[in-house]
Amino acid sequence: MLTLASKLKRDDGLKGSRAPAAASDSTRRVSVRDRLLVKDEGYYQGGKFQFETEVPDAYNMVPPKVRCLTRIWHPNITETGEICLSLLREHSIDGTGWAPTRTLKDVVWGLNSLFTDLLNFDDPLNIEAAEHHLRDKEDFRSKVEDYIKRYAR
Repeated sequence: MLTLASKLKRDDGLKGSRAPAAASDSTRRVSVRDRLLVKDEGYYQGGKFQFETEVPDAYNMVPPKVRCLTRIWHPNITETGEICLSLLREHSIDGTGWAPTRTLKDVVWGLNSLFTDLLNFDDPLNIEAAEHHLRDKEDFRSKVEDYIKRYAR
């Protein structure tokens, strides 16, 4: 289901550590270039999606910044890679936002859930994709499949 970069496997060690040479923008870039493989179910079955994670110096007090590098037709991910996932929010009204007790593994599991149980058409980031789903579910599925064939193999 998931492949994780070795850096993610040691995410617990990141909590108290600092990168040897901090970047000028005070961000350590953890390259999560392994692919998140989607389960064999749902709209996104068979797709392989790459994500980039930037871990700031203030991690774990602030969430990492995550972008989807694979073009996708999704209500919670824009075509430019912005992601709407509550646990990536520093401040969340519903209490599901970032907390210092969260880890990069939580982020990976949260991203995975965007392709299964947290697929949200009611509060979308990509409004066009959500409206497309409401108008014509079969055409939405067809467009998702087209994007997977073109960008996520």
